Amino acid sequence: MEFFNQILLSLDGMLGGAVWFPYVLLGVGLFFTLYLGFPQVRYFKHAWLVVTGKLDRKGMPGDTTHFQALTTALSGTVGTGNIGGVAFAIFLGGPAALFWMWATAFLGMTTKFVEVTLSHKYRVQTEDGTMAGGPMYYMDRRLNMKWLAIAFAIATVISSFGTGNLPQINNIAQGMQATFGLDPMLTGAVLAVLLALVILGGIRRIAKVTSKIVPLMSVLYVVGALAVIFYNLENIGPAFASVISDAFTGSAAAGGFLGATIAYAFNRGVNRGLFSNEAGQGSAPIAHASAKADEPVSEGMVSILEPFIDTIIICTLTGLVILSSGVWKEKFDNVFERADMQILAGTYSDQKEADKQQLYLYLNDATGHSVERYNGKVEVVSGKPLNRDFTVINARSVAEDVVFSVGSREDLFTGTLNIQDGRLEKDNIVVSGKSLIHSAQLTTQAFTRGYFGDYGQYIVSIGLLLFAFSTAIAWSYYGDRAMTYLLGPRSVMPYRVFYVAGFFWASFSDTTLVWNLAAVAIVVMTLPNLFGILLLRKEMKQTVKEYWDDYEKKTTEKS
Repeated sequence: MEFFNQILLSLDGMLGGAVWFPYVLLGVGLFFTLYLGFPQVRYFKHAWLVVTGKLDRKGMPGDTTHFQALTTALSGTVGTGNIGGVAFAIFLGGPAALFWMWATAFLGMTTKFVEVTLSHKYRVQTEDGTMAGGPMYYMDRRLNMKWLAIAFAIATVISSFGTGNLPQINNIAQGMQATFGLDPMLTGAVLAVLLALVILGGIRRIAKVTSKIVPLMSVLYVVGALAVIFYNLENIGPAFASVISDAFTGSAAAGGFLGATIAYAFNRGVNRGLFSNEAGQGSAPIAHASAKADEPVSEGMVSILEPFIDTIIICTLTGLVILSSGVWKEKFDNVFERADMQILAGTYSDQKEADKQQLYLYLNDATGHSVERYNGKVEVVSGKPLNRDFTVINARSVAEDVVFSVGSREDLFTGTLNIQDGRLEKDNIVVSGKSLIHSAQLTTQAFTRGYFGDYGQYIVSIGLLLFAFSTAIAWSYYGDRAMTYLLGPRSVMPYRVFYVAGFFWASFSDTTLVWNLAAVAIVVMTLPNLFGILLLRKEMKQTVKEYWDDYEKKTTEKS
């Protein structure tokens, strides 16, 4: 399994984690933005008219309303990425990362518009009477590339587990255990039953549930965020200023934060933004294919609103909460994850300018530093190291008050530790101390710095539960539409049963391998989809023209 995991990590490094990948995604969005004349701006108002149902006509084919299709797609994108993903981006790239998330969302609004319109245009009605659509259908029916459609559908099934299922319940279970002390298996069992009750009813029940959950969780999260933002109102102006200025200068060191280059912030901000709103991935078109509409462009316009709501509104609120509260540059007592920790040769301090400069270059993969990883032995007595010829770096910050334990924090270690290339050789050693934190843990701390005080953490926990649960619901639909394409409607029920079983299992299991598998599968979804919509660029432009010609004609006849 370790060998397989290393292969997945290598593939991800060459694909989604590669330098070129964000440029491809942004490049396609920029191309269509210019080619179609900034549709995310010109059609924004019209999109709201469509989603409210004011332009609907009776008898249109489909299973859900525009609003239900929007909330189903939003439930797939508004998830843990909005809580932990933004925090992770700021942790890595500083305030500038939020700017690049905005830029990604702005271009992603056009990408969503194109992929949803084309997928909706080539949707089909299945044997059971429901609508099925998505990139695999235009790849097959329009481009005559069945092999590409099959590859996309298989990747969608894998991603449904790796993106929408296993990591989501794993995050929920850990959050419920940390906040309320609930056993992960109990959390998994209860939510697996609720998930089954929802998804076994098909798209109509899924749409009804998500149309209730998405507005509820959004309002709850927004109220909690505003309670922090208004409490720290004097910091909002400087926070906005740093987001804009740092985008073109890089983020300077501040507190425990050691700084980030422009390139580093760009890469991390774009990555988090893209995987938060899923623009270009091809997942949202599957949800929108169910909408009652006889004009593909009208449903494409509804999808313009997704990156706006997901990233421009919700991710921005999360970012402002973190920046205005100041927690992103503070050190907190925590247990160090091995993936976040490394041990450097020599003694470094974030209070010395020369040391900060060396660490800045090292952590941002820049040249010109003399930092080396530690190789040697560390003598420890009652958890405290005796020799001082090394520095522990955790979460890209200089760790303080470092303690070594065995198995748990309470059982202090005494003896000799071997360090090889900056890593501990013993697997059972627990390292703790003060350092920066990231992901959902950082957002949780930020929500305690507002009018609700420590109770703010419960808003994050409940928000994480609702966000992640709704994501699992939406991705089950993406997976069952992919299974419908691959093996027909009869394969859907076995898939749903397996999906629920996996959901329960992941609540108490290590899903690292699945995360890495999903990272590769997402790219296998995204690249063919971007390639396909580029091939159909002329058809897209003509389809939009025909829509407006028809709309103006109907408007004239009414008047």
